[in-house]
Amino acid sequence: MRRALERSKNSAFGRFIIRHQKYAPILFFMGGFIFDTLTLGRIDRVYDTVVLCSHMVLLSLTLYLFNLVDDARWQNTFIGRYSEYFPLAIQFFFGALSSAFVIYFFRSVSLSKTMVFFILLVLLLFANEFLKKKISNKYLQFSIYFFISFTFFTFMIPTLIKEMNTFIFIISGIVSLGCTLALILFIYSSSPSTRAEINLKKLISFILSIYIVINVFYYFNLIPPVPLAMETGLVAHNVQKKNNQYIVTYEKEDWYIFWRSHQNTFHRQADERVYVFTSVFAPTDIKKSIFHRWQRYNPQTGSWEITEDIGFKVTGGRDTGFRGYTFKKNLTEGKWEVHIITEEELLLGVVDFEIKNTSEPPKEGMVKEVY
Repeated sequence: MRRALERSKNSAFGRFIIRHQKYAPILFFMGGFIFDTLTLGRIDRVYDTVVLCSHMVLLSLTLYLFNLVDDARWQNTFIGRYSEYFPLAIQFFFGALSSAFVIYFFRSVSLSKTMVFFILLVLLLFANEFLKKKISNKYLQFSIYFFISFTFFTFMIPTLIKEMNTFIFIISGIVSLGCTLALILFIYSSSPSTRAEINLKKLISFILSIYIVINVFYYFNLIPPVPLAMETGLVAHNVQKKNNQYIVTYEKEDWYIFWRSHQNTFHRQADERVYVFTSVFAPTDIKKSIFHRWQRYNPQTGSWEITEDIGFKVTGGRDTGFRGYTFKKNLTEGKWEVHIITEEELLLGVVDFEIKNTSEPPKEGMVKEVY
């Protein structure tokens, strides 16, 4: 065993790790992030599915191998030769999977109140850099593993079965919980050192607490309706459909407001319609009803008032999303929001704007764009 470890340390890779051991965690963390950023595109692509499933399987396998190292299970074996790299491999897969989910979630134009869940993913992504010294903590290991597993299955199961609703979300959570508990119990029964280190009831209570918290988030619509994502959302003066193309006329935002294409102020002439155009990505063959919920801010009551829900069905498969629009006439001046929601009232995004009446059409900044 000692000779094997010496050979490992004297290899080019081993010497590199020893020489840069201070920076190894962040290098592996960045490696997972960059790998996903450069390679992942659509959750329903065969390549993306294979990569994410491979990451999840390899993470589970590496956790199993790592937790049995202290039992001398891999002594004088090929696995034992590289066991010192297991923590770095775990960090790589944690980083790769969490960054993949951050990439998919970030596709939505407006995270709005779902920002809380998105921030949790980002924190997990960057916290991975600091886990090297704590990765041996089995409570931390399996808590992060379960959170990532839950997110993985809520993406993957709807994509594979071409269906998404509350029932599928519940099933995804149960599958994730079952897989995590099965892995924990398998390691616990196979590893005397693990049994000596953890209290099984305490660990399971941690996992169940995370499970409950995520479901509470879902109940209060704080989780985006993955794998749906809003690609485009803007307020427009006109929308025309010609030859399966949408020609959208809107007031373009100033160049330095790079995060939004349309102006927040809508200059409206008398009797002019106000359009909201959106494109929503959905995996191939998924059909889902979504709604534009028009809301007006009432300055007298200080609250938002729903004026109307206008719905249409999204059909998945198009790279830049299923396009659709709604419009209203005779809108009053003031602040407006259009929430793009599913039939379960999960929030995809928000298009917010302020209407100001004018006697003349805007002469500058009007553009036509084809979607």
